[in-house]
Amino acid sequence: MPHATTIIAFALVAFGMVVTPGPNMLYLVSRSIAQGTRAAMISLVGVATALLIYMVAAALGITALLLAIPLAYDALRIAGALYLLWMAWNAIRPGGRSPFQVRDLPADGPRKLYVMGLLTCLLNPKVAVLYLSLLPQFIDPKLGHVLGQSLLLGATQIAVSVATNGTIAASAGSIARLLARKPAFMTVQRWLMATVLGGLAVRMAFETRK
Repeated sequence: MPHATTIIAFALVAFGMVVTPGPNMLYLVSRSIAQGTRAAMISLVGVATALLIYMVAAALGITALLLAIPLAYDALRIAGALYLLWMAWNAIRPGGRSPFQVRDLPADGPRKLYVMGLLTCLLNPKVAVLYLSLLPQFIDPKLGHVLGQSLLLGATQIAVSVATNGTIAASAGSIARLLARKPAFMTVQRWLMATVLGGLAVRMAFETRK
């Protein structure tokens, strides 16, 4: 099983990825402001279900790939670095959108809220790239049980994602009002996140296999 320090490091990376605005956050925040916290939480259950599906599929695929192809680790490492750089650019690119600049959404029932949350996440290819490119960086084949390591780290990512998105969605109204008054805060957040993601990308690109 992964060391405690590895799990903590992965949790921090997962947190950095979650707070970088993406389709899941945009939808949940929009739903929270338009229909209330309860609607956002139901949608979040759908998002969590999709993350679980992706995590299990990725864990099985990563296990087979790393055991069968020695060069797969390096390929995934480079892919992960490029993905982080892409996320960093999207955080600061001209015209980048704050997740709290939301659109109006119609009021929907619990079933549709769940399905919309599920589809929003399932149809987001970045989620698959996240698991396939970043998860292997924290897996050490020398510790054995590659599948077990993948599932544990994946579960950690889901826990961080659900906790963070849930907190943000529940506070969406207050945060949106604050940022409307002080837009400089969002600019600072975007540049700080881009710096963190860029640093992780450089570290990952030059990291050797464990």
